[in-house]
Amino acid sequence: MGKLIKLLPIHCPKVWGYENWIASTHPDGCQKDFLAAAGDYPLLVKIIQADSPLSVQVHPDDKAAAQLEGKNARGKTECWYVLDAAPDGAIIYGLKDSYKADELQKAIKMKTLEEKLRKVSVKKGDFAFIPAGTVHAICGGVRLLEVQQNCNITYRLYDWGRPRELHIKKALQSIQHANLPPLAPMADSFACDYFSLKRITIAEDYRFLEADTSNEKEGWHLLFMVSGRGRICASGKEHKAQETIAFEGEDLFALAPKENIQIEGKCEMISITLP
Repeated sequence: MGKLIKLLPIHCPKVWGYENWIASTHPDGCQKDFLAAAGDYPLLVKIIQADSPLSVQVHPDDKAAAQLEGKNARGKTECWYVLDAAPDGAIIYGLKDSYKADELQKAIKMKTLEEKLRKVSVKKGDFAFIPAGTVHAICGGVRLLEVQQNCNITYRLYDWGRPRELHIKKALQSIQHANLPPLAPMADSFACDYFSLKRITIAEDYRFLEADTSNEKEGWHLLFMVSGRGRICASGKEHKAQETIAFEGEDLFALAPKENIQIEGKCEMISITLP
């Protein structure tokens, strides 16, 4: 197995648009070459194209996932980097207040939940952190990169009149009222308990040696090419160069631990690692 893998996306059509799972070892959409190299990788990375709004939803944290879905279930904390947005692009980013479960249940029944949702405008380059337990949705006209725990549990509170199944009881048990950080353009780096991101601009060429790790499976490093074009090559600890691979915007590479890497070209890149 190579030390640098260009991962091919798994395309998932949705009623509101589509998802491309660009780094996944999850059983619901698994890249077999990534699974063979990295095992049960703790993160899942997607590109989401929302042509119309996603459901208003919530994901459980690790504790709630284990209680509601079984002891081996993971929760789902995630973050979004906006790749493109229409002039009226927006997201649902939490609730307007810390409502009690019975208040939300009544609002759902009376079809007034929309009045309690916090809708925030977004533009290209914005970043949002979505801790598990946050009520959220992506509105139409938004394309984004999503980095999340390797979990596919979604509880729908509300679906804009579409006749899909709702999961109100489990959703209400999972909601948490955390103080969300302000929505803003992405900083040079971000870290939480589950993942770390670093934004890198490459003008001509870039070289680095991957950090040491005691766990070579979980130490795999993901490189998402936001935009631009170029070529990438890994050389390994023996400095024997592999085949150089061309890349363009929205390509994603998995890089083995302790790996030397060289990138030539001009591009914007987001490095995704475990904490």
